[in-house]
Amino acid sequence: MPRIDFEIKLGYEDVLFRPKRSTLASRSDVTLEREIKFRNSGLKYSGVPIMASNMDTTGTFSVAKAFTTHRMFTCIHKHYTVEQWVEFAASNPDAIEHVAVSSGSSERDLEKLQAIMTQIPAVSFICLDVANGYSEHFVGFVKKVRDSYPGKTIIAGNVVTGEMVEELILAGADLVKVGIGPGSVCTTRKKTGVGYPQLSAVLECADAAHGLGGHIVADGGCTCPGDVAKAFGAGADFVMAGGMFAGHDEGDGEIIEQDGRKYIKFYGMSSATAMQKHSGGVANYRTSEGKTVLIPYKGSIHTTIQDILGGVRSCCTYVGAVKLKELPKRTTFVRTTQQLNEVYGNKSINKID
Repeated sequence: MPRIDFEIKLGYEDVLFRPKRSTLASRSDVTLEREIKFRNSGLKYSGVPIMASNMDTTGTFSVAKAFTTHRMFTCIHKHYTVEQWVEFAASNPDAIEHVAVSSGSSERDLEKLQAIMTQIPAVSFICLDVANGYSEHFVGFVKKVRDSYPGKTIIAGNVVTGEMVEELILAGADLVKVGIGPGSVCTTRKKTGVGYPQLSAVLECADAAHGLGGHIVADGGCTCPGDVAKAFGAGADFVMAGGMFAGHDEGDGEIIEQDGRKYIKFYGMSSATAMQKHSGGVANYRTSEGKTVLIPYKGSIHTTIQDILGGVRSCCTYVGAVKLKELPKRTTFVRTTQQLNEVYGNKSINKID
């Protein structure tokens, strides 16, 4: 029997932080690095818990090199060859602790994952990434990978409800990716009618994960540094973004010039563009669940990183969080009907605004 859940669910656009008294004198006093010990692998990670998504325009080796200088994390897309991985690891040993090998859930994906892990045993993170983390097949796949790699930290997803977060953690995941449909080039909600407002998903899934000693990654839906801060305030341990990190030199995309302006192609990994590139086209039993867009060329990714880190630090000063880890405890969200004064729209002369 169909039913309706009448409880209101919210996205990042529906709330703002309420400021609180703070003892911080400067944004530079805020510590964004965290040390996190993972439930199932027993490993510890130290760094800034912001991730580049494992899309082939953001989860690149070039992005990983840039992110490593800021002690940030990159989930490398799954389409690099084993030989490319070996070359990257040999040339960038400092980056290995800040990257994950990505894999789907097919036997072919597993064979490639095993080959990479054999060649580069120093890699300690595995990202098991599927669009629908609710399938029994995927839960079984997580268990299989955990059995094969008991000492590796496993990221798995995507889901949006607490009971499935718990199931994946108990199956062997250390970090569960949370988010169905919030991404800027994802059309899953449009094509399937399935999804969950991202802020509420993060709040509920974080509570479920932390109750078991697990952790979550808020994946998708961030449009600005304030949204990244809101994800952390809602309890996310890591925040993953794709669109915010797209359009830069490090994405290794082709620069396209139109009417005297530079653009870079950006597309979802379930888009027709991605499936044509990696699978020869959209299979006859499915539809594209992503779109392809041209976004303005942004130059170096370091400018965007500084903008995001600066915004999160500033948020912490407004609510009195000396460390990023303290932000959820200092967070009270207020519901809003309007976030911004849009009188001048997008007329800023600075690209980063």
